[in-house]
Amino acid sequence: MPAMYKVRPLHSAGVLPGHLPTCMYPVPNLHRAADTAAPPPQEEVDPSLQALESRQEEILKRLYELKSAVDGLSKMIQTPDADFDVTNIIQTDEFSPLTTNGADLDLMLGKDYGALKDVVINANPSLPPLSLLVIHSLLCERYKILSAVHTHSSVKSVPENLLKCFGEQTKKQPRHEYQLGFTLIWKDVPKPQMKFSIQTMCPIEGEGNIARFLFSLFGQKYNAVTSTLIDSWVDTAIFQLKEGSSKERGAVLRSMNAALGKSSWLVGNELTVADVVAWCALRQTGTANGAPANVQKWMKSCENLAPFSSVMKLIK
Repeated sequence: MPAMYKVRPLHSAGVLPGHLPTCMYPVPNLHRAADTAAPPPQEEVDPSLQALESRQEEILKRLYELKSAVDGLSKMIQTPDADFDVTNIIQTDEFSPLTTNGADLDLMLGKDYGALKDVVINANPSLPPLSLLVIHSLLCERYKILSAVHTHSSVKSVPENLLKCFGEQTKKQPRHEYQLGFTLIWKDVPKPQMKFSIQTMCPIEGEGNIARFLFSLFGQKYNAVTSTLIDSWVDTAIFQLKEGSSKERGAVLRSMNAALGKSSWLVGNELTVADVVAWCALRQTGTANGAPANVQKWMKSCENLAPFSSVMKLIK
């Protein structure tokens, strides 16, 4: 069958016969051209940029050295047989004993002319916050307190001893002659709640948090290490002694026994809120009888104080 049309051959155009290339068309060698080309001129580095890089390297070096030092300290403190013991610092701490004069309530609670500062606490009678009752008694030794107990409609009945937990107010004086009001309302609440400024303050919840606040009214000053240890013992008493398992309580009793072997109280040589909360937790859970020797001795020291002995009557 003859072709439809004739095409002229292209390979003969511009190419000598017998020297046909293996590609469709010749391309100049770019690599060879690059090899022969002159190298590009190097840019000058800004001196300020060099200084910044040197400074960055120096800072990174110092940070690495600081990290190594901190890691060494943390290992030393966390090791059980470490030589460093923070409880030794407590001996040099300056405590303000509870027997000194009262602190400035206006400075701590704010000045409110013509009105009595009134602490209002809601608590469930099925689990009375014993530590708050102990602190109330301690506050009564320091300030003139107008105490009152009420029952909320959410509670059907309250034991007689809880209705009289503040005792009888023998001397009736005008309200403005008192320094502090302390009102306890037995109410169906999941955990104790406290306010001292009904209109403007959010409630403080939890027995441990309220105990910390009330104990601060004594005006005691602690250093950072002492405050941390006190807070730790308060949390341990609430979450492990009072609400924890039997295994957790056993571990806490061993820790308490070790701490009380070094000092008369849990933190240092003065009564703190940690002692109040821990004692109440032990008495309320019924684990005091099986406590180690140092803990037993410490509990007797607490119960020799009138505020503790008065609360003992509520749990018998």
